[in-house]
Amino acid sequence: MKVQKQQYVTIKGTKDGLTLHLDDSCSFDQLLHALEEMLSLKHYIKEAGPVIGVKVKVGDRFVNREQQEKLASVIMKNRNLIVEIIESNVMTKDEAVRLKEETEVVSVAKVIRSGQVLKVKGDLLLIGDVNPGGTIIAAGNIFVLGALKGIAHAGANGNQKAVIAASLMKPTQLRISEIINRAPDRLPIEGNEMECAYINENDEMIIDRLQQLTHLRPNLTRFEGGI
Repeated sequence: MKVQKQQYVTIKGTKDGLTLHLDDSCSFDQLLHALEEMLSLKHYIKEAGPVIGVKVKVGDRFVNREQQEKLASVIMKNRNLIVEIIESNVMTKDEAVRLKEETEVVSVAKVIRSGQVLKVKGDLLLIGDVNPGGTIIAAGNIFVLGALKGIAHAGANGNQKAVIAASLMKPTQLRISEIINRAPDRLPIEGNEMECAYINENDEMIIDRLQQLTHLRPNLTRFEGGI
């Protein structure tokens, strides 16, 4: 029976600390007991020495806040262990809805006129123009298949990796996360070439050709095929 309990916990050392893989088929009480037994072994007890970060993976088990606190309490009885993160493959319905809203692309076909505000929780694909005085806001990226002559705010929830792209880039104001209209490195291109705005490593807003996004934001799309 003792051997079976110990199988509920697997400890692996990494260059960044320890990773605990916790069984997701036993009861939570069984898991806590097995974890206490494993960490009570002499080679895991350290009264002194450097602090070691611990990543806890609970697999397909949902753990609420109280259970997370219990897991952390058992682990941190060892003075040199500190829990950095508890990862689960399971999330609440509210978390799933929020994640879906933040990652989906919302397509809108209309002209945003002066005084109008369009706001979405994910990425925005606008098929139409944004006239002077019009405003578009997205938690994710903004793509305008038309003329952007008004205000565009991407990464509204703090995502500095968000980008703004438009067929014609002549905005009255650009904003990505909290960075507003920092002087671009050059004037917009005259012609039919699409452009994009992004934040570089120096927290400066840059306007460049749309083709640059392939190198700047390689994870912008999930398509991995080739032509």
